[in-house]
Amino acid sequence: MKNIFTTHPAAVGETYFEHLRVAVGFGARLFVAGIACCIHALLPWLFVSTGSRAVVKLHKSMVLSRVRNEH
Repeated sequence: MKNIFTTHPAAVGETYFEHLRVAVGFGARLFVAGIACCIHALLPWLFVSTGSRAVVKLHKSMVLSRVRNEH
């Protein structure tokens, strides 16, 4: 039986604890960006590009770096 805690992390080239650290970091950054977006919805002059900048940084970190590491 495959270990449900390590199958996905191994598929992306990480140990369980590496994946835990990366996923919690991503979640925390998304949470903060989400709060900024909610504040921006109420006060549109604040955090004008915070959400979009966070998405671009996370995409670079998650997708583009993984593609580079595969080649």
